[in-house]
Amino acid sequence: MRMRLILFLFLLSGAGNVGFMLGDMSWWVIPALIAGWYAADMLSGIVHMTMDYFPARLHVGLDRLYFYEGSRESDEYQGMFRASMKQLNPFEKLVYDFKNHHPRPAALGRRTMWRQIGSTVIAGSFPLSLLLNIACLIWPVPGWLVAGTISLLIGGTFAQYFHGTLHRQDNPWIINAMRRVGLLMTPEAHQLHHDTLQRDFATNSGWSNALLNPVFRFAYKRGWLQDEGLEPQG
Repeated sequence: MRMRLILFLFLLSGAGNVGFMLGDMSWWVIPALIAGWYAADMLSGIVHMTMDYFPARLHVGLDRLYFYEGSRESDEYQGMFRASMKQLNPFEKLVYDFKNHHPRPAALGRRTMWRQIGSTVIAGSFPLSLLLNIACLIWPVPGWLVAGTISLLIGGTFAQYFHGTLHRQDNPWIINAMRRVGLLMTPEAHQLHHDTLQRDFATNSGWSNALLNPVFRFAYKRGWLQDEGLEPQG
């Protein structure tokens, strides 16, 4: 019930922001929407890069979960999973989740939309949307700025969901339509990331990968990002 209320309030807040945008429409709205979508793509890449290489918590059994060879539906695995997850904070769970999808990419595609976007809505998108509501009520925020922020909010909120659609065959028609016009990247383009884990971290449109790839190489060469972080250690 609490989650539904949060989602309803988030949608209500978003509708209010759309209203503020429509109240001050101009041609600047179009480039602002594109800029917001680019920023959301870059944010998805920065988060992905960080989570992939950030070391997982040691000595809580994450390595046993990651390399487990039996059925992940078994009582043994489920018990190990619950015991390990109890010892992690939300950020550490997210770090493990990103690493765990590399050898099992299809698992990400099977998750529900709310599981993929819920934490983003609660911790980021909803508060930011409310702040935009308040700003528009207090100051004459330009419509183009509201539009760019809305685009960023949509792209950021659904980033992990968009990522999941890259790992399944059956997707809503709107996902396929957005891929055809280049607003979302294709599974073939994302496969370049999985082939090396050293490039193309952005998973929305992929527009920002041309900028993020040199950033990764710079950080990797200086040892800020190390291969040991890709998999949970003992």
